[in-house]
Amino acid sequence: MGIRTYLSLPLLLALALNVTAEEELPAAAWWEGDGMTGKWFGARDVLSDNGFAVDGHWRGIYFGVLDSANGSGNAFSEELAFGAQLDLAKTLRWEAAEGATLFGEVRWRDPGTDANPNSLVGAEKLFNPSRYVGGSGWRLMSFGARYAAPEFFGVKRGLVLTGGWIQPQKEFVDQPLARLFANNAMASAEGLGGNIPFTSSFTSWGGTIEAKPVEWSYVKTGLFMSFPNPSDPANNGLQFGGHGDPSQNGLFFIGETGITPKIGADKLPGRYAFGAYVYGENNAEYGGNKSGYYWQADQMIWREDGEQGLRLFSLFIFAPRYNNDFSFYTQGGLAYEGFLPGRPRDELLVGLALGNYGAAAAADGAQPTQTVLMEAGCRFKLSGWSFIQPFVQYISQPDGFSNAANAAILGVSLGLDF
Repeated sequence: MGIRTYLSLPLLLALALNVTAEEELPAAAWWEGDGMTGKWFGARDVLSDNGFAVDGHWRGIYFGVLDSANGSGNAFSEELAFGAQLDLAKTLRWEAAEGATLFGEVRWRDPGTDANPNSLVGAEKLFNPSRYVGGSGWRLMSFGARYAAPEFFGVKRGLVLTGGWIQPQKEFVDQPLARLFANNAMASAEGLGGNIPFTSSFTSWGGTIEAKPVEWSYVKTGLFMSFPNPSDPANNGLQFGGHGDPSQNGLFFIGETGITPKIGADKLPGRYAFGAYVYGENNAEYGGNKSGYYWQADQMIWREDGEQGLRLFSLFIFAPRYNNDFSFYTQGGLAYEGFLPGRPRDELLVGLALGNYGAAAAADGAQPTQTVLMEAGCRFKLSGWSFIQPFVQYISQPDGFSNAANAAILGVSLGLDF
């Protein structure tokens, strides 16, 4: 299928659903609304009033590989996802259930070989140019329950409990700015995915507890089942028993503590966190437990108007060299919202990621050294529910070896929220 065909599927679906939206809402209100499909003749508001909310999105990324180990070429990755949340207090009309919700999500990613730009670039999988190629095909992403105490020892939402078939990547290393990029290392794996299954495609049984002693500080821990190859497209996110041999299942523990201050007279928001993890599997191929720790520092450093301004994000990860693919990883960058006059929602993005390889990455006696990825782009908000984001990527030593051809990519990301 050509790129034009790929683009047409979600667009046709959204346009078909939006016929009602345009009839019931003024064009300007629809254009600036949250979803392309509008209010569904008012049904969406009725559902929301009764505690049921649905959302969805389509994302597509075109990669024009200018130069790489395998020459030049094109690729187009895409993702379609739908989620739902049920507010039990509203649904049951029961005040005692305030803060309790049920949730679930499903996803589809293009499994075609022409969807993966890494077939040309040849990068180590952490540094895949695309964030949308892992766990391809249809996939059950999550279902579970969350309880956020309306007040806990005087702190609003001071205690949050989550459990079920959930994604650790959505619970820890919360770095929204990094997820605006196209590459896998920053936007999906967040560095940790180079050593352990920590991407958007890893779902497992588990739970988290988050407590806030004060409004600006938190402690959060999580415990999950671990098992080999959890992101394998063949399991479709349905591997509820873990590995077919239960003795190869293990436990994944991760904990994080941080502060979320608002600095200065302008109350510039930030997040500073420290975390550690132990990921265990009982199989020889994996090599036993893997551990590591990380620091995160995100801060708005200048505010222009409202939420506009310049933000910085950074992440540093350390892991034992002897049994990890990456002994050190860092990512960081800047996001400037409102960089164009009269365009307050557009963002200028610049990011960099670097990984130093550990002993576990050695193959045939050869030891890779490091990979560096740079990405810059501009996210233009076309409406309240759509964006276009041209970008450039450059990957130095994609597979970690100095004799590997560097990769240069020009691309464009597209997004629709339903």
